[in-house]
Amino acid sequence: MAVNSISSNTGVAAQTSASSASGSVDDAQSNFMKLLVAQMQNQDPMNPMDNAQMTSQMAQLNMVSGINQLNTTLSSALSSFQATQTMQASSLIGREVLVPSSTLQLSAGQAKMGVDLAQSADSLKLTVLDSTGQVLRTMDLGASAAGVRQLSWDGATDAGAAAADGSYSFKLEALRNGQSVTATALSAAQVGGVSLSNNNVRLSLPGLGEVALADVRQVR
Repeated sequence: MAVNSISSNTGVAAQTSASSASGSVDDAQSNFMKLLVAQMQNQDPMNPMDNAQMTSQMAQLNMVSGINQLNTTLSSALSSFQATQTMQASSLIGREVLVPSSTLQLSAGQAKMGVDLAQSADSLKLTVLDSTGQVLRTMDLGASAAGVRQLSWDGATDAGAAAADGSYSFKLEALRNGQSVTATALSAAQVGGVSLSNNNVRLSLPGLGEVALADVRQVR
């Protein structure tokens, strides 16, 4: 329902903008013609208006008019694209996505997360921390290919205890030939809603807030 409302409002805004721009162009053309007629009626017969100057003025007006019409067309096309993109994004509601974040949610002894590696790594280490920053679990995940990889944690700590359900954080360390590899932490969350804000489609993710659709690294 929210998506339909956004799409409707976007269409109305585009129509209003187009009407306003069209009116401005028509007013400019009307005022120019009035001034031109008045100038011709009151010109000095001994020193008539320069045809080249008049032609230049008309060409400039046509250029401004063309630019305004192009802007109106582009604005309308952008609004239509955003409305379409919002409707398409609504299909993600209820789906799980991976987005840049180092937060994870442990529920029923299971937590999902991910990593986006800039290049392949010889070793990848995952460290889970509690709310105070204390290390709960360290896992060596071995070699990993470049790109997005899904990860998980069973809630077990290094001491062998079971961590309580709740919110935790994690960090990643990747190495290749002894050199650090950029490893972007990805949080997993289920899409709860879609909105259009500041001309950007955004997804509502429980526990993470709103994130841009463009930030989604993987859909599951």
